[in-house]
Amino acid sequence: MFKKLFSGLLGGGEATSANASAAEPVEYKGYLIVSEPADQGGQFRVSGWIRKPLPAANGEQGEMREHRFERSDMVPGREACDALMISKAQRFIDEVGDAMFA
Repeated sequence: MFKKLFSGLLGGGEATSANASAAEPVEYKGYLIVSEPADQGGQFRVSGWIRKPLPAANGEQGEMREHRFERSDMVPGREACDALMISKAQRFIDEVGDAMFA
């Protein structure tokens, strides 16, 4: 009983460790937004990645910059969570830009 309680409080255990599969990336202003919500007992937490490929000198894709995007929003459906993740990530990109990688 205490193990389950402490693992829930500390971010471990069944309810917080089950991440839904990553959605297909959505391109926005040169960034890739990838929704990867955490399934928490039938609710989905808005989370995922914002990535930006850096151009390489030889014209190929270079290094990929990544920013973990986590929010406290909980949504009952996966599709609604993906849509909210994209909306919030777009707003974040507009406000912060490349400074998110600093």
